Amino acid sequence: MCGIAGIISPNATKYNAEIQQMTDAIAYRGPDSAHHELFENAALGHRRLSIIDLSETGKQPMLSNTGNECIVLNGEIYGYIEIKELYSDYPYRGSSDTEIILAMYQKKEERLIYELPGMFAFAIWDERKQQLFCARDRFGEKPFYYAIGNNNEFIFASEIKSIIASGLIQPEIDQQQIAYYLKNGYIHPHKTIYRNIFNLKPAHTLTLKEGKISVKPYWKIPTQNSLLSLDDSIEKFKYLLDNAIKKQLVADVPVGSFLSGGLDSSTIVAVASQYKKKIRTLVYGYENGDLNEMPYAKAIADKYQTDHHILFDKKQKISQTLCEVYSYMDEPLMDSSLLPTHLIFKEASKNLKVVLSGDVGDELFGGYTFYKYNIDLSQKGYYSNYLSKMFLFANKFKNIGSERQHRAQYNDIIDFHQNKVRNYFSYSEIKELGIDEQIPEQDFSFQPSKIDFNDLMRIDLEKYVPGNMLLKGDRTSMYNSVEVRIPFLDIDFAEFCIQLPWQYKVNKNEDKIILRKAYASAWTEEIINRGKNGFAASVTEWFKEKELQELSNSLLKNPESYIFKYLHFTEVQKKLNFTLQHWSIVILAIWFENNKKHLL
Repeated sequence: MCGIAGIISPNATKYNAEIQQMTDAIAYRGPDSAHHELFENAALGHRRLSIIDLSETGKQPMLSNTGNECIVLNGEIYGYIEIKELYSDYPYRGSSDTEIILAMYQKKEERLIYELPGMFAFAIWDERKQQLFCARDRFGEKPFYYAIGNNNEFIFASEIKSIIASGLIQPEIDQQQIAYYLKNGYIHPHKTIYRNIFNLKPAHTLTLKEGKISVKPYWKIPTQNSLLSLDDSIEKFKYLLDNAIKKQLVADVPVGSFLSGGLDSSTIVAVASQYKKKIRTLVYGYENGDLNEMPYAKAIADKYQTDHHILFDKKQKISQTLCEVYSYMDEPLMDSSLLPTHLIFKEASKNLKVVLSGDVGDELFGGYTFYKYNIDLSQKGYYSNYLSKMFLFANKFKNIGSERQHRAQYNDIIDFHQNKVRNYFSYSEIKELGIDEQIPEQDFSFQPSKIDFNDLMRIDLEKYVPGNMLLKGDRTSMYNSVEVRIPFLDIDFAEFCIQLPWQYKVNKNEDKIILRKAYASAWTEEIINRGKNGFAASVTEWFKEKELQELSNSLLKNPESYIFKYLHFTEVQKKLNFTLQHWSIVILAIWFENNKKHLL
């Protein structure tokens, strides 16, 4: 796990200082070493967090045996030992998974991407072709940003701050993305907050040759549903997950696992304990937060005799954590679980470099409550009635006329899922705040169906997962120099789960059906019967902290704050009511204050 950077331009050797600045800006992604490689028309940089092949043979940028190809990689290639056997004629110098990609490239060139598993963002400079070939993994676990510099340089890096640190580009705010953020709580997963810095889409390659950029998809989310019986599906589910976790335990440093006591993390610990005795497990509780996770986590830890650690910091204030997180976040992200996620990685970094996470189980197995609600009412043909119940339940509307008016806004379950679930400001509210730009629509790799409820999960896999969940995990883990691995996103396992009929995942009464049937015997009785409990916190409770109120007032009661170059001061004042909307605007204001130096 590392940080990568590069500048492709004629006379690239003159960019030695710039490539150094770029890798210095993301030194935390790879504190173990830093190296650069300069060609006539390419400068490549790398920061290394040593996980596999800790020797010098694993360092990057890595040259091939011929010296003709050079790679910088951020990520892990799971199952690389088996892949290595398929390319055994390559004269390997070490045991790094990075070298496997060079061996594959020499034989298959760009076609290697179809066979490459794992989480990754990489760039290969081909000196003979004078070509740069880049790729990002299928789900977007690892980031890849790029831009065109003031002198037509092609610049790429693991983080936006690295591109800005080159000094070769003046970033420009994209107001459409401010609108997208206010609506969804995060920046569009295929964009950035800057109109002139770009985000390579998950499952896409980028080729640069003779100054021309070509971006192409190499994988699409599967849309065909499996015909396997439920019993056969359960057996294959267990086999594939077992294999995924076994591959992701491979490392030359200790590997631990988060253990919240939920179904997903408990399953990963149960399987991992078959292959690694006394695995270190971690659960985190935070002041003003929910500590109910700890007994569930301890029950699983006791069952599998893990080396269990409870991480609880009473000292750190919400305002302090918030400022700490936004010292490194390149874009605003209003997800309140960002703070505890940062803190648990901060604690984990004291003893571990690699941690397994149970992320993305809800999107693969149907774990969210709104999936069940959609199925229940849609099957009955009472979609309007469903919306009525949802709105009344949320205490949003006080009279039937208002309720009917809002029901009419949504045409079907896809429309509702896109424009109501996890949405924080309405279109009219965003316009009132001062953003007239049209909110960009999501472009999916498939056409969502109003019949297959799997498509709600597919939408989340292409939108929420890369835009929010994976971005949060990558930034918080890498800032603390920890590699997070997500076994549920193993390509073989994930593809299988995506194609399972939705009836194997969720119905109006049950969620995560196949996971429960496959692994109930591996859990404790308490965990089997518990409901879903996320890692987020009540921002209303957080706003009771005096220091957080003072921070909010200093930014949002001051009309000179940079945020008011984009939002109307008087309209913002109406939203300062200690709700998620208030929290969202505070996050945006902090981000602007920390980044205004780039924008002046």
